Amino acid sequence: MKAILYEEFGQIPELRTVPDPTPSPTGAVIEVAATGLCRSDWHAWRGHDSGVGLPHVGGHEFAGTVVSVGAEVRRPWVGRRVTVPFVCGCGTCAECATGNQQVCERQTQPGFTHWGSFAEYVTIEHADGNLVPLPDSLDAATAASLGCRFGTAFRAVLRQGRASAGEWVAVHGCGGAGLSAVMIAVASGCRVVAVDISADVLAFARELGATATVDASAVPDAGAAVTEITGGGAALSLDCLGHPQTCEASVRSLRRRGRHVQVGLMPPERGAAAVPMDRVVAYELELLGSHGVQAHEYPAMLAMTEAGTLRPDLLIRRRIGLSDGPEALTAMDAPVPGVPGVTVIDVGGDVAGGAESETDGA
Repeated sequence: MKAILYEEFGQIPELRTVPDPTPSPTGAVIEVAATGLCRSDWHAWRGHDSGVGLPHVGGHEFAGTVVSVGAEVRRPWVGRRVTVPFVCGCGTCAECATGNQQVCERQTQPGFTHWGSFAEYVTIEHADGNLVPLPDSLDAATAASLGCRFGTAFRAVLRQGRASAGEWVAVHGCGGAGLSAVMIAVASGCRVVAVDISADVLAFARELGATATVDASAVPDAGAAVTEITGGGAALSLDCLGHPQTCEASVRSLRRRGRHVQVGLMPPERGAAAVPMDRVVAYELELLGSHGVQAHEYPAMLAMTEAGTLRPDLLIRRRIGLSDGPEALTAMDAPVPGVPGVTVIDVGGDVAGGAESETDGA
């Protein structure tokens, strides 16, 4: 199969021909139709994730068709269109037993613990518990976008964040996860303040329904700006970037008894966040983490998507071929994205010619 591979962290990845994968006894092999290009993949390529071995193939949010399964898989998956959450549960630990596969003690993650979906085929473990069947109405690119950024935002806003209609929600960092959070909060009847440093990204957030925006590069204190806009602070604030400054600003954005949800990864290279614990105590704030989404949450998310309540397809603003993946991944070194929204690699399309297109999501 063709795959985007790198042998050292930070080395320019290359499109190579590598051996086809085979399933484990409980696993499956999926022919990849589309895969998202996410900042988490950039973290892995840069060596920020200690669980990544070399050589490596990244990619962790994808959709495709099951082509083979292991001997211990019970359900008839072969030939079915599927996606998976980026955190795959083992199915047997205490967390999986309580439905919390997103923090499974023995979790596997395509593109991190083993080779991922920047390839024509990808493997996953515990197929019966992690594969999610897709409705015919959902195209592969949209389905792929659900696996990390959108699914993570869904759980962060509605489950961990407990967003309620009428509340103010602040979203700090409007990349793929942040824009997803804006859309989900708006669809839930919340008033949203989007915070970012890119004018194009903030304009996109307004298109998605954000009530107000804050250019964090143009104000001395983004948290104070959100507090002023909301008349005392947001009920829920999310750091979707994962930076000490955005984390602190998110906490300072909150009203009394507000809820902060940390969504963005916080690599040690960026330093420790100066969380204002005096404010946490005085305001009785909640500080929560959010790590992916479970497979059993997909039916609710897919139902809202099929009903048109959520439109993850609108977030897809760039589609590229597999051969364009290396350049697109390395371009994430830039602090501000060139194109707001989500980039999807059409693996089943032109992997040799590198055709690229932009879309308005229609």
